[in-house]
Amino acid sequence: MRPIRLAAVYLALLALPALAQAPPAGPPVRIRGTVEKLDGQSLIVKSRDGQSLTVVLAPNFAVSGVVAKSLADIKPGDFVASTSLKGSDGKLKAIEVHILSDNLRGVVPESQDPWDLVPDSIMTNAIMAQITEAPEGHVMKVTFKGNEAEVTIPDGIPIVGYIPADASLLKPGAAVFISAQKQADGTLTAARVTAQKDGVKPPL
Repeated sequence: MRPIRLAAVYLALLALPALAQAPPAGPPVRIRGTVEKLDGQSLIVKSRDGQSLTVVLAPNFAVSGVVAKSLADIKPGDFVASTSLKGSDGKLKAIEVHILSDNLRGVVPESQDPWDLVPDSIMTNAIMAQITEAPEGHVMKVTFKGNEAEVTIPDGIPIVGYIPADASLLKPGAAVFISAQKQADGTLTAARVTAQKDGVKPPL
């Protein structure tokens, strides 16, 4: 998710379980891009750096659709993931917030780790405690594994949730996020794809 053990993500959520007798899985290959073609179990994606990548999907691969949310949708006790940058004052400022489903508790670890959306970004998977108003927007206080953190949420940043979907979202041009595993022969495999829905793109 591995730097974040998500996820990511965010987000555990996106990684392919290792097969019995397989060597330990390495860090995930996070793929951000747009669908070029879905051909059976092979998903061809044009990554954000221009590469055309083929990802072999598991026979029972899952698809999550992205839905727009707002600050009002985040409640105390919610499991949330926030991608942030640390300012010169040491405070975290979110660039996106994800509301994770309850069934990911214990699957996606509570943690705060480096993330690779943009340089020096940090992903915090945590339980939301409270949100208060602040000059720059709002401040979300979260807890994770006995730790606390405060994340400033500027007005207008993406806040999203996820819903179960299917392969019909994997149309050419659709934005996707995939946490794939690179096998010994170089093949990329994945069990889950997070995909654009109704114009809402994965901000991961």
